[in-house]
Amino acid sequence: MLVEKKMSTFATPLAIKMIIGFDAKRIVRNGTGLGNYGRTLVNDLSALQVEGMELRLYAPDGGITQLRSQIVGRSNVEFCYPQHAHTAIGKALWRRGGMVKQLVRDGVQIYHGLSGELPKGIGKSGIRSVVTIHDLIFMRHPEYYNKVDVKLYTQKFFQTLQEADRIVAISECTRRDISELGEIDKSRIDVIYQSCSPRFSEIPTAAKMWQVRDKYDLPDRYVLCVGSIEERKNVLLAIQALHHLSDDVSLVIVGKQTPYSDMVGEYVLENHMLSRVQMLHEVPDDDLPSLYRMADCFVYPSRYEGFGIPIIEAISQGLPVVACTGSCLEEAGGPDSQYVNPDDYKAMANAIGKVLYGAPERQQRIERSMKYIKRFENNDSVQRMARLYEELRVKS
Repeated sequence: MLVEKKMSTFATPLAIKMIIGFDAKRIVRNGTGLGNYGRTLVNDLSALQVEGMELRLYAPDGGITQLRSQIVGRSNVEFCYPQHAHTAIGKALWRRGGMVKQLVRDGVQIYHGLSGELPKGIGKSGIRSVVTIHDLIFMRHPEYYNKVDVKLYTQKFFQTLQEADRIVAISECTRRDISELGEIDKSRIDVIYQSCSPRFSEIPTAAKMWQVRDKYDLPDRYVLCVGSIEERKNVLLAIQALHHLSDDVSLVIVGKQTPYSDMVGEYVLENHMLSRVQMLHEVPDDDLPSLYRMADCFVYPSRYEGFGIPIIEAISQGLPVVACTGSCLEEAGGPDSQYVNPDDYKAMANAIGKVLYGAPERQQRIERSMKYIKRFENNDSVQRMARLYEELRVKS
């Protein structure tokens, strides 16, 4: 196997061996969100080719082949599975705390919980731990969850705070939430932004864009929205804004289907908007850059997010952005994106109108936004994470 070699500004002193374990459940099972975060981080870390650094990915099973195969096969990366847990309950218990013995046997020095969780008992095992917390929406907006889940997630959150040596927040907004709701000092929390996959910085070929346009029968002119079609994401705001935009502007929504999708579909049908609203589900990752590239602009009307990586993806593909106030979206999109109240569809329509093709200052907004998102580039994020691991190793 050909192993890619890269020079890195980070290196372990005297090439001391450092074995880092990762919670890989969502890496092998989740196609978006937390799965993308884990896959991008692991691929970026392995590409550093730091001498002595080994990455072990602990998953309850092999998951989905297509997702697992997105982890680049380098010599410093290895998947690890439970040795004795074969049932669903056994795998859940292993991940909940049973894996700690396996981590110790494997010589893991640092363990990173990539999705807001750490196995119970890791704090007493001698293994140093890091946890990434993406958001605390279940505490800020419990109305979007059932009561049992809110109780379970809240318990896990406080248990994780007790176990973790270091806490990573993916935005300043999430850092504030962790500090306030967890009642801990901000000095325990590092803000390390989520990296955007490099594929969104690459311009799709004309052939690929034509293929995608034909595949989904896309309208000539459309506004794009990407994200699970659920109540918190508030996509109805963008649909309502269409009433106040030119008839030749359509809305293409890409995201996971949920019960909220049915409500959205009913609204579209009742308001005779079938010709202007298109919902696409299970869109392959390979098609997303083209969908972004061919749009007039991107809208993200969510009421609350931990960060909002689709905004970075859209800007990377040269789109102006319209999003909502109230969480971290201004932090993701920067000062040259447009922001509106999540209940004001007229303001949403007005903001979209300001960034469609032909609008004054449109290109200047895009250029300034692309400069702004340089702070989220993969290299800076992965270098900061690597330095964090080294600080923990030295203290162990």
